[in-house]
Amino acid sequence: MFSAADTFVLSVVVVLCALGLIGLSYYFFRQIKTYDDFNMAGRATGMFPMICTLVGTAVGGSTLLGFMSKGFQQGLGQMWLPGAITIAGILLLFLVRRIRAYGERFKMVTLADFMVNRYGDGARLPTVISMVCAYSAITGMQFVAIATVLNLLFDLKMAHGIMLTWLVLTLKTYLGGLKAVIWSDAILGTLQTLGIFLLLAIVYQASGGWENIAISDKLTGQEDFLSLTGIDTSDLFIYLLTIGGYQFVRQDLWQRFWAAKNAQVAYTSYSVAVVFNFLVAGAAVLIGCFAYLGMNLSVANPDLTFYAVLKATLPLPMIALMIVVLLATVVSCADSFFIAGASSIANDIIRPRLNTQKAQDNQLLLRLSRHSVVIMSLLSAGLALYAPKLVSIWILGSAMLVCGVLVPAIAALLAKELNRTAGILAMWTGLGSAVGWQLIGQPFGIHPIFIGLPIALLLLPVILSPRQQKARA
Repeated sequence: MFSAADTFVLSVVVVLCALGLIGLSYYFFRQIKTYDDFNMAGRATGMFPMICTLVGTAVGGSTLLGFMSKGFQQGLGQMWLPGAITIAGILLLFLVRRIRAYGERFKMVTLADFMVNRYGDGARLPTVISMVCAYSAITGMQFVAIATVLNLLFDLKMAHGIMLTWLVLTLKTYLGGLKAVIWSDAILGTLQTLGIFLLLAIVYQASGGWENIAISDKLTGQEDFLSLTGIDTSDLFIYLLTIGGYQFVRQDLWQRFWAAKNAQVAYTSYSVAVVFNFLVAGAAVLIGCFAYLGMNLSVANPDLTFYAVLKATLPLPMIALMIVVLLATVVSCADSFFIAGASSIANDIIRPRLNTQKAQDNQLLLRLSRHSVVIMSLLSAGLALYAPKLVSIWILGSAMLVCGVLVPAIAALLAKELNRTAGILAMWTGLGSAVGWQLIGQPFGIHPIFIGLPIALLLLPVILSPRQQKARA
């Protein structure tokens, strides 16, 4: 794709970025003294890094590359992709203060902590199964995403790229925990936001502006290409229920609400992030649309739209910058998913099996948290290397979260009294039906979320009809 000289320059840039991230993590390694420091960034994160990390975790490599590819292929109707995330984000805003209040009062670390608080110990297992499955798969997907970039740029074998990515991200997360993740996102999130807006401006100019693309010959036979309604209704509902529903039970989001310095920082940061998430993700769709209609690009594989746009519009120094932007978007998501999954292993699998004295030993818990990072990394790398259908595993994991956790979690946030038995039953039946539907191959092409979520919703009236035993408010 690039000349030997260009490849050398890009390789130097990539190596320097990796060393910079590890150096930043080592800086925080020396400051981390407690379990809360590692998993919750000391619960003292300020406004600016909180905004940047929330944007960074929402806009990942799949957003930048996938949304741009969707815009290139299908047009402005794909704005409903970021639209679904934004609608869910606006609704979640009404729950941020409640989520924060529970976490602050009970010193929660994971979503399973919240579910146990409201439904009892029986809620931990279905929650942690869903979390570890979803986050190990999506972290593995980020390993593959970075390896794919390295393969395209440097012709590095995918397996070698995955292992190199595994080494760098594991070392980064092992050293710095959530504190390093948040502060690296403050840098990477700023860079990715500015970079994507800059690329949009360049592509808009290169395409001749709206006046030129509105009369493009390519619109013949594709009159809906520039219409926001140019999307199938079924696709729209899939986006809203999968991408949208997933936002409510993303453990990495809940952890950031609890890691904020106070409730106001959590609420304001997320409010700002919702706006920027839509703008950045929407910009990716627009870049794809403008590139297709106004730049006469010949792209055999639409998944390579981003690289084709860079090569057609930018000089080498700017290409290097945008490659860093791409890596920034992937890394800012990858390490966030990484630490979220590792927290579930340490807090929800290992810690409950310790005796009371050890479960309160900060230094032991800190060591176990770092060991959990290694365990999570091996799970994710194994899936990235050997799972032939990694995307299917992530679809299953996210469906398990939405089908098994979403309804009981929302009920627990909104109601003071709950039927605990019905809540746990909804978790198992929701995630069980989603798993079963996926294992038999999604008959009739129906997404598992359309099976598991309605089953969980049927139990909602029972969940909200408390028995004599009441959940703690």
